Amino acid sequence: MKHVRLGRTGLHVSRLCLGTMTFGLQCDEERSRAILVVRAGKVRYVGVSNYLAYQLARAIGRSETLNLVRFDSAQPRHSLLFREVERELFPLCQEEGVGVIPYNPLAGGLLSGKHDRTKPPADGSRFTLGTAADRYQQRYWQERMFDTIDELAAVAADLGVTLPTLAVAWSLSQPAIIAPIIGASRPEQLDATLAAVDLHLDDATRERLDKITIEYRRGDAGI
Repeated sequence: MKHVRLGRTGLHVSRLCLGTMTFGLQCDEERSRAILVVRAGKVRYVGVSNYLAYQLARAIGRSETLNLVRFDSAQPRHSLLFREVERELFPLCQEEGVGVIPYNPLAGGLLSGKHDRTKPPADGSRFTLGTAADRYQQRYWQERMFDTIDELAAVAADLGVTLPTLAVAWSLSQPAIIAPIIGASRPEQLDATLAAVDLHLDDATRERLDKITIEYRRGDAGI
């Protein structure tokens, strides 16, 4: 598998990242911990998760002003069904050399193409498990998103690939993204996402996908 450089660091990573982690939004507290663990030699690079563009810009500014440890990666939510971070966060990361490692490239599993809008969410899915189930339903279980998935599935069919493969390949095609974070509850679920590494999307296909999903670039980040 091809490896790429992570932001401004000397670290090279694979094009897909397995697993996820979440941090809070307290910048000063996090920076203090980050400084300590880097100085102690326990980690080489530190990053942030779910920071808005202004929060990351503020953190970078403080790092430069006070000569502190700098964040080298950002982990936002991003998929064909949630693109708002492309507006401000992605350009900032590209300008500042921050590697983007997004989570939820399959929109909580809705982009697996296996859910039926006429039936309740399946047991064992992100839409039914744990305390986040209601939030995932609020984010993604919407008629307009199922309509979008129908259009995306048609693109995938034209290319002869599965919808998850298309969704992850699209994520990989974004200039700001280093490696989308993928996950699976069963080994066979990895087949479709790993296949995305070998799928090249030409300009016409990317334009088609952009046209289908452009409304999600203007969405509300508060959900």
